[in-house]
Amino acid sequence: MGIANIERRGTDRLRSVLAPLGVAGAAAAVTTLVGIVDPNQPGHYPTCPFLWVTSLWIPGGLYCPGCGTLRAIHALAHLDPVGALDMNPLMVVMLPFLLFWWGRWMIRALQGRPRKTTLAHPAYVWAFLGVVLVYWVVRNLPFGAFLAP
Repeated sequence: MGIANIERRGTDRLRSVLAPLGVAGAAAAVTTLVGIVDPNQPGHYPTCPFLWVTSLWIPGGLYCPGCGTLRAIHALAHLDPVGALDMNPLMVVMLPFLLFWWGRWMIRALQGRPRKTTLAHPAYVWAFLGVVLVYWVVRNLPFGAFLAP
């Protein structure tokens, strides 16, 4: 009975690690693809839907919070953090937080501890959404042009 229990715990731990490893694998695959296929060259990736729709009414369109993310990932894949900051500073600033949350998830999975059901306290989530909204508006205003890709 003792050996079966140990084997079950090992199998449960392996199963719990598969999700964070899957996310890491997907992130590595996306980074590799975007690092190889340059988003700065037209025709490789679709246009941002928000930018496209707003360009129907406003010359040049408006940038969403995600505009420039592919180019920022491409720059980071080529070890150019300054170029990445120029494309989408919010994404670059968010990376350490995302890595921290992923690392915490992975450590909990390795330790066999249960996964937390909440990502963060609701106040942090609302604060983040507020930052994204402010970023979205400011990057489309004349004084915030330095935030545009």
